[in-house]
Order: sequence, then structure tokens, then C-alpha cells
Amino acid sequence: MNRRSESRKGIFWRDNSLTLAFGGAFLLVLAGQAVAGRAGYNEDLAVDGMQQLTIGEYLMSSDFAVDVTENWQSEFLQFFLYIFGTVWLLQRGSPESKELHKAGTESDEEQRIGDHVRADSPRWAGTKDWRQRLYSRSLGTAMALLFVLSWLAQSIAGTAAYNEQQLRELLPPVSWSDYLVSADFWDRSLQNWQSELLAVAAMAILSVYLRQRGSPESKPVGAAHTSTGVEG
Repeated sequence: MNRRSESRKGIFWRDNSLTLAFGGAFLLVLAGQAVAGRAGYNEDLAVDGMQQLTIGEYLMSSDFAVDVTENWQSEFLQFFLYIFGTVWLLQRGSPESKELHKAGTESDEEQRIGDHVRADSPRWAGTKDWRQRLYSRSLGTAMALLFVLSWLAQSIAGTAAYNEQQLRELLPPVSWSDYLVSADFWDRSLQNWQSELLAVAAMAILSVYLRQRGSPESKPVGAAHTSTGVEG
């Protein structure tokens, strides 16, 4: 490999290190969850005198699927609410908030759309039809769609997992629609939602007074507590 190829590879890793690092960490943690989840699930099976699952069988099980998807849907819900909420909602002194005078969708000039696009602007930003309207809300829409899909997946996997437990206890299974209004489904959902909302609220207010040098999620160390929408 020549120096130019090595240089390009190094630049690629540097320019994408945030996504690659968190993506790699996600896979490692997911693998750890699978190992720990299988062990716990097999303990329950042993108590009931049932055959234990291999790691492959556990990865295809409804128990693993519902545990994974219930966390995914809460994360996507958090980002969906945060993305849309921060259009209008403000927090004085927080870098997580826009400046106080910028509440709302802002002008075309501020958003660099329509007649105010630049040479490097995305193509759809310069259109004046449905494409611009769609692209202007594409990030929040994508998060909303991912939330709905993962919540749907959670409900389907949760129904299967719940019915497995019902059958072990010689109880009748429930339908998907019945599971949607069950305590189990809403307990799984709400316990994740409340933690995500608490985390966002804590980040918004703590970033007013606390700092993390070099992080874009923090204000500069010497910035005033009242500085709003300023990133380090």
C-alpha cells in the first residue's frame, strides 16, 4: 500500500471516527447483550425444565427481539422529540438550545434555502416545491419513522414473548391488539421513555452551568452561563 492510499485511509477514519466508533461500540454491546440475555433466559428455561437455547436460537427468539427493539424505539423517540421540540422550545444558557431570538422555523435566508442557497447546498434546498418542504423536515421525519417501525417491531416481538410465557404457565395466548393495551407493553415502553426524557432535560440544564472542554455539546469553558446556542 502506497503512502497516498494510507493517507486516504487515515483521512477516512478521521473524518468518520464518530460514526465508526459508536457503530463499533454498538455492535460490541449488542453482542454482550446477546450473551448475557441468553444466559438469563436459559436460567429461566432450566427452572421450568425446558431445553436451553443455543446463541443462534436465542438471537432469533422473541425475547431477544423485544429487549432490543424496546430500547431502539425509545432512543428514536427521544431524538424525534428533541429535533422537533428544539425548533420552538428554548433554554437560556444552554448550547442544546437555539439563541433566544431564533425560535421557530427561521427565515429562508437563515436556512439557506430557495433563492439563498449556496454553491455547496444540497440540491433539494434550492427547489421551491414539495422537495424542499420534505427535505426541510427530513431528519425529524426519518427519526419519527424509525420510532414507529421499531415500536411496531417491539409490539410484535413483545406479543410473541408474552405468549410464550403465557403458554409456559398454561394460560391462553393474547392477540396483538390485546397486547397493545396490556400492562406489559406499556410498562416496557414507558420505563424507557421516562429515562430518555429525563436525560434530555438533564443535559439541557446541566450544560448551562457545566463544561466539557473541546466538546461541541458544551459551551467554551470560559463562556458565560447566560450564553445560549454557543458551542465549544
